[in-house]
Amino acid sequence: MIKTNDFSDIILGRKSIRLYDQTVKIPHEEMLEMIQKATKAPSSVNLQPWRFVVVDSDKGKEKLRPLVRWNTKQNDTSAAMVLIFGDLRCYEYGEDIYDKAVAEGKMSKKMRDDQLADIIPEYKSFPKEKMKKAVRLDSCLAAMQFMLVARSHGYDTNPIGGFEYGQLAEIVGLDKDRYVPVLILAVGKALETGEETVRLEAEQLTTFV
Repeated sequence: MIKTNDFSDIILGRKSIRLYDQTVKIPHEEMLEMIQKATKAPSSVNLQPWRFVVVDSDKGKEKLRPLVRWNTKQNDTSAAMVLIFGDLRCYEYGEDIYDKAVAEGKMSKKMRDDQLADIIPEYKSFPKEKMKKAVRLDSCLAAMQFMLVARSHGYDTNPIGGFEYGQLAEIVGLDKDRYVPVLILAVGKALETGEETVRLEAEQLTTFV
């Protein structure tokens, strides 16, 4: 389903799109393909704390609409709203992840055992606020990667941070004490070109020491 592999076009042509063609839907197989590619993003000790909820039904969007504040146009016209959460108990998947690495020959069993013996207790000991910061950072990397992958598939996106954080998990059936809302991505076929924006020069932002 790749539309372009032009790296410069994917990176430099990305804009935040707020109005989409409502007739265009994204097949679930393609959405899963894009999410799979997004999960190639790096994460601390490869625990992959990101979790995705794809809201693409009329019923789902109707429930989501009151929570997205001034972003209802994206909710109403996009092919899907991709909700990204960070899993505060992502370490529970540690054995599955590391077992898969052993099975695929990417890690020895001893390395697997040694690393998990350090990682799991360490993550379990994190205070909740520290854990929130960790999973949000990793999940934001996956979110950015998803936006670029979507462009390669011929879609555009809009990252949305303006929503009711305290209600998002429960409205999609997740445990609010375990899953931390990170970002919402509207995704679909653009019906507008998007705003031309400017960036500060690298020289203004960079210090060499």
